[in-house]
Amino acid sequence: MKRKSYYRLPAGVQDLLPDECYNLNTIEEKLEKKFSLAGCSRVQSAALEFYDTYAEIKNKIPQKKMFKLTDGDGSLLVLRPDMTLAVARMAATADIALPSKLCYFSNVWDYAGAGSYTIREIYQAGVEFLGVSNAFSDAQAIAFAIECLQAIGLKDFIIDVGHAGFFKGILEECALDAEEVEKVRLLVNAKDAVGAQALLEKHGAPKKASDALAALPTLFGGVDVLSRAEKYAGTPASREALDRLKKVYDLLKQFGLEKYVSFDLGTVKDLSYYSGVVFTGLTRSIGSAILSGGRYDNLADDFGRHVPAVGFAMGLKRILIALERQGALRPAAPQADVVLFSEEGAEAKAYQAYLELTEAGRRVDLLAADTFSTEDLKNAGIVVLKATKKGVEKL
Repeated sequence: MKRKSYYRLPAGVQDLLPDECYNLNTIEEKLEKKFSLAGCSRVQSAALEFYDTYAEIKNKIPQKKMFKLTDGDGSLLVLRPDMTLAVARMAATADIALPSKLCYFSNVWDYAGAGSYTIREIYQAGVEFLGVSNAFSDAQAIAFAIECLQAIGLKDFIIDVGHAGFFKGILEECALDAEEVEKVRLLVNAKDAVGAQALLEKHGAPKKASDALAALPTLFGGVDVLSRAEKYAGTPASREALDRLKKVYDLLKQFGLEKYVSFDLGTVKDLSYYSGVVFTGLTRSIGSAILSGGRYDNLADDFGRHVPAVGFAMGLKRILIALERQGALRPAAPQADVVLFSEEGAEAKAYQAYLELTEAGRRVDLLAADTFSTEDLKNAGIVVLKATKKGVEKL
């Protein structure tokens, strides 16, 4: 009978070994400094929440995407599936003062997994700007996303910008229900213009809407996309979306960041979740998005308070992969720069010397005598000390 491999991990999760943890911690330290200097306050939501928090609200998360478990009293719980919704809940129920900037480092769990890198335990860093709803706050969020990617050393990246209102505006006159709109959205995201047109024609949608939908997959690239899209903006919502994007781009240009920005009106994120500008961070080093964000003015309404907001989250494990492929990671965690040996009977002296060195900022490995070859250590540029009953000497 074949023995089960209990030492294997479930699909979609992974351990991080010392070198990976070192590089991940380095990224975190850079981002934490960036967040703090930008006036962000850190929050941490509970990992366990009630199933109904995410399944019974307007902006619900599909149950098949959530890890579910049962509490002792029979209540259905989930592992946190979305950090932005958790922040929206906190902003509404904890009466957080507005405006406010919040940040976090947290895991989220996706039961289904998605993309080329099927990860179900996703470690994220994110920022949410709460209580603001103007074009400047949109531009500020995108600019800050660029700053964060620069701060961690990522090169050759772009922020792809769109607007949920442009797609919503196209479909305003089509009399589709929410389920049909979602089908059209998925077809557009798959760049299946023929399928999306066929679905609209089936429901008797106006030809101008069908033509606009067919053009969506072509509306990507530089700022000229916004001019090309004007002839398809047949409703107030679509025109307002383009006007907002033009204002945001003008501000980003004034910030000197236009080279990091492109536009894609044919990528349509969740319409119930996002209410305005949306953006995605992309790099040639990896085939999946490393950053995702946008405006979500109505999320907190589900929890009893209107809190306009814009923010983004970065997938830190994907960023690790991208940095590694760009040659921007340290190949190994740093070794101790001092090795302190202790002979038998001198342990107290060795320990005191260890405390003094570490308090002075040195990385110290305290070991019993003769654990390693002192010549090998010295050849590696490490200072070697030895504690004896007489004191501490350099070898």
